[in-house]
Amino acid sequence: MTVIRKLLIANRGEIACRIMRTARARGVATVAVYSDADENALHVRMADEAIRIGGPEPSQSYLNIDAVIAAAKDTGADAVHPGYGFLSERADFAKACADAGLIFVGPPAAAIAAMGDKAESKRRMIAAGVPCVPGYQGDDQSDAILMTEADKIGFPVMVKASAGGGGRGMRIVHEKADLADAIVSARKEAENAFGDGRLLLERAVVGARHVEIQVFADAHGDCIHLGERDCSLQRRNQKVIEEAPSPVLSEAMRAEMGDAAVRAARAVGYVGAGTVEFLYDPARDEFYFLEMNTRLQVEHPVTELVTGFDLVDFQLSVAEGEPLLFDQDEIELEGWAMEARLYAEDPAQGFMPHSGKIRLLEFPDREDVRIDSGVEQGDTVTTFYDPMIAKVIAFGATRDEARMRLAAALRETVLLGFAHNRDFLVTLLEDEAFANGEADTGYIERNLDRLAARKAPGGAGAMALAGAALADAPFGDLLTGWHSRGSCGFPLHLVTTGGEIVKADIRLDGAKVTAIQNGEAATIEVLSKDESSIRYRHNGRMGNARYARNHYHLEIESSGAWGRYTDLTLAPASESAGGDDAVKAPMAGLVTSLRVGPGDSVSKGTIVATIEAMKMEHQLKAGRDGIIAEVLAKEGDQVAIRAKLVTLQAEA
Repeated sequence: MTVIRKLLIANRGEIACRIMRTARARGVATVAVYSDADENALHVRMADEAIRIGGPEPSQSYLNIDAVIAAAKDTGADAVHPGYGFLSERADFAKACADAGLIFVGPPAAAIAAMGDKAESKRRMIAAGVPCVPGYQGDDQSDAILMTEADKIGFPVMVKASAGGGGRGMRIVHEKADLADAIVSARKEAENAFGDGRLLLERAVVGARHVEIQVFADAHGDCIHLGERDCSLQRRNQKVIEEAPSPVLSEAMRAEMGDAAVRAARAVGYVGAGTVEFLYDPARDEFYFLEMNTRLQVEHPVTELVTGFDLVDFQLSVAEGEPLLFDQDEIELEGWAMEARLYAEDPAQGFMPHSGKIRLLEFPDREDVRIDSGVEQGDTVTTFYDPMIAKVIAFGATRDEARMRLAAALRETVLLGFAHNRDFLVTLLEDEAFANGEADTGYIERNLDRLAARKAPGGAGAMALAGAALADAPFGDLLTGWHSRGSCGFPLHLVTTGGEIVKADIRLDGAKVTAIQNGEAATIEVLSKDESSIRYRHNGRMGNARYARNHYHLEIESSGAWGRYTDLTLAPASESAGGDDAVKAPMAGLVTSLRVGPGDSVSKGTIVATIEAMKMEHQLKAGRDGIIAEVLAKEGDQVAIRAKLVTLQAEA
């Protein structure tokens, strides 16, 4: 056995912070690595020491094996924990650690290589007797062969990156006519994410559940499973809400899937924590191997809550050479746990990722609720990495208890600074189909318009509240700070994030604010106000609003309604520019393709460009019919948010 005394975490964000907490509990010193974009990040502040490894792009830092190994040597670390993502499933990284005399807290390089290649892993699983989805995982990667094999499999078909996971390079294709574009797009995304554009095809199982088994193996030949997690609520093939146990598995099926997962791990000589993912078909009561993630999963906390185990602690013990402490028949699951991933993304706009400074962030302090976060108020979410804010996890004696506790914890979470998915998560948790355990992997996609509908503040009451928030003085008489706007009455002009200009006339009378909008009048009485909250009375009811101001920008939420405005009373005129004459970048990102040129005719909805941001590719479309006037960017350009990429000729 070798005792780990100093651990370098080759990762960032919430998983780096989570690993550090367990390492400290074991008395292990921690080393953080950081890019130029993460110099002041929370994981850097938490670590005992931190070392720079490169520029902001992942390829310059968190994916730079030589830089990470050099950092471990320079700081005297004797072990490296890869976390999840980045280098965690790179066999060459595990080998580089071993060659450098460092303990790699993960499986052997050979196991990572075998399971990291989805085509090879599927061949091994078939040999081990693990059920697999019918598909194609051959070496011939020509478009013609992929098209032919898809015809043999039948539609709908899944196009998947062979070398990675996490939804990157994955497309579901319902019609043959869409397959060629899906192959091109998936291959490009796979090359960008994993440096490997190989693809495989699988039959898409309609109505399937995504059920995964947590396995643990030591270096002495023992392997057990810790039950399942149900991750069926997904969007764009990425998990949204996870739970343990699954609401649809019988005890017999749980045991059968667990045995299959252990066989899968043994087939590749696995050591450490791993997750074997399956598609479960409730209609046939059958399951199929999807892939094995040779690392700790994002959703591991739900397993920790129902088993009472610290999986990172187990990882470190196994890495030191200790045997597993439990046999399979000693593993007991108790209660129910659910996890929701809080992201800086806008469900109402196709889950578009957002970035910016966190103006306000408050999590509830609730019993049986756990928060795993890698940011704090005042930190900045950049465009370079995954925009996760936190994982919110709840435990209960029953599924309903865990579900309701998680929904309550999310409702009490305050996050201002950019659009996010909190209310979408609450809607999912309160949805009847999910509450009944009936939501499958396609449920979100089929019901997206209803589930992602945003509750926006509207009417004169919302304008009165915005007027109160825009007072310059955070305390005392509301009249203070309004002098620049013109005594006690003035017009208020706000523009929403969607470009709509909202106008209202504001009247002030002591602590009362009246807004008149389109002939409707509403008055609120401000009972108290500080720099981030307003308590008020409206139509005899008490209310609370949380807000954040940044110069002439205002973000405010109250009673579940969220709005973000630019105050045109004080803002430069350029803030109100917009319209359908230009296609702008909805976020900062890399221009990966431009599909039009000057003089081209386009119709409304025509894809004119694609941008890659936060590891995902986004299609930009023309807002109206017209003729392209200018193309203001080129492929490979890094563009800022709202940068004009394409303009259309003025309408006659």
